[in-house]
Amino acid sequence: MSVFLGEILAHPALAAADPLVHPRGVVADAQPVRWVHSSEVLDIAPLLRGGELLLCGGITLATATPAKREDYVRELAQRGIAALAIETGGALPEIPADMLQKAEEYGLPVVELRKVVPFVGVMQAINSMLVSESVGHLQQADAATRAMAAELAHGASLDKILGVLAGITGSAVQLTSPWGVTMGSAVPEGWSSGVDAEAGDGPADDDDAGPGPHAPRGGHGGGDGRPGGTAVTVDIPVRGVLMGRLEVRVPAAADVALAQVAGERSVDILGLALLQHTPPGLHALAGAELMRAVLNAAPEWRLEQLAPGAGFPTDSPAVVAAIHAASPQEVRGAVETFLSSRRIPCAAYLDDAELVVMIGLPCTDTAGERRQLLEALKGLAGDPDAVIAVGPLAGGVADASWSLAEARRALEVRQIRRRNASARRQYPARGLVVVDAEDAAVESLSLTCLDASAREAFVHRQLRAVLEHDAQRQSQLLETLQVWLDSGCNTAQSARELHLERQSMHHRLQRIFELCGGDPRGTGRLAALHLAARMAGLP
Repeated sequence: MSVFLGEILAHPALAAADPLVHPRGVVADAQPVRWVHSSEVLDIAPLLRGGELLLCGGITLATATPAKREDYVRELAQRGIAALAIETGGALPEIPADMLQKAEEYGLPVVELRKVVPFVGVMQAINSMLVSESVGHLQQADAATRAMAAELAHGASLDKILGVLAGITGSAVQLTSPWGVTMGSAVPEGWSSGVDAEAGDGPADDDDAGPGPHAPRGGHGGGDGRPGGTAVTVDIPVRGVLMGRLEVRVPAAADVALAQVAGERSVDILGLALLQHTPPGLHALAGAELMRAVLNAAPEWRLEQLAPGAGFPTDSPAVVAAIHAASPQEVRGAVETFLSSRRIPCAAYLDDAELVVMIGLPCTDTAGERRQLLEALKGLAGDPDAVIAVGPLAGGVADASWSLAEARRALEVRQIRRRNASARRQYPARGLVVVDAEDAAVESLSLTCLDASAREAFVHRQLRAVLEHDAQRQSQLLETLQVWLDSGCNTAQSARELHLERQSMHHRLQRIFELCGGDPRGTGRLAALHLAARMAGLP
């Protein structure tokens, strides 16, 4: 069975901390925990899978702003962690009331650790127990996979193959197409016919569907219609094409963790079964093969050979987008639905955690169509933590690999900018983010054509006095210069972005001009300063 939060809090390693669960009334015994992790980093959410008990010493929370604490709670809740445990006393005498209120709103249990315990010891003790539990799940899941493979080898139907999985998990199981059509279903022996969601009734409601193969969602009314039940979903690709979605509806008495592991381990077998029963169409296979060629930077002739079968004329303008998301298949569905509704040709491929999409554009007003596409993608529904980087325009499919490389580099530049951003200019954490690779063209050129020592030398020659001033006086002159140059030397706009009074902005600019040898406007030094400011901070 799964290891639940209540069991973990009762373990001697954590019980010594005198834990108190907020809000009152949370049933800790109903909250499964997959792993215990410790971190003081407030931007930790993207590195988590979901299901963790996160231990926090409270040091960074003590100095964080209320807005930052709210972002922290919201991002952890969206990631689907089991609970957040915060040590109080010392730097953080108590958990802020506004933080507890937000955690309750987002449905995130918060555990107050009222006594000091060594987090390393806690993680060693609890994670050892969790590993032992996981080994048992893997053994059971592998047994199920072998039995499913035997059924497949004997030509069994999808219902028969799914019946093995239903039996070992004690759950209702169904396999649906990406469009929600049921292709096979099964329930374990003794399954009550009066239960609301018999496996063949169709796909689970949105509120019950899990967020993807890596993070089961629990705590709601489950897909089996019984209180405390949980729905687990796992995507089934065939040759790079999404062909099905496995839905395991786990009743309250069954083991959600086992259902998750068994579902993930059955992906290959179910993929083979789908290939046998409903092979993907030629158009879908051609699109997947084209995208694999783009990912592998295949020769131009190979891309041009594959493009027509996927619906792309060889001379068709296109852009390639690189998408990073916690639930890439969810984003994939949203992107493909959006593009098909506008009759825009596309081909998508999921490579590990990265979703790559090639998007065709018309031959007329191509630049304008690309701008409209960028704006439309910003309103896309789906994973709120997703980042979509749209590459520059490729004149034909032969340049698709280059467009993808530039999109990926734009993601790299965004990460660098986020790390270098000061507390005054934190990048927004809310909502889907669309990145235009053309905005990072200078950084891309610098990263590909200049080595690190050459970049450092150029930045030092142009901005040495500004960098020394910032280092000695803890000022933000470099940041001010970057914002001012990026705005086209618009002082009023820069002041608004930096939240400065116009007079303060003028004082800063005057100091920058003194350090840089005068006002650069109207001189050749303006371009050099802008280039140096964009390259500052690159690794």
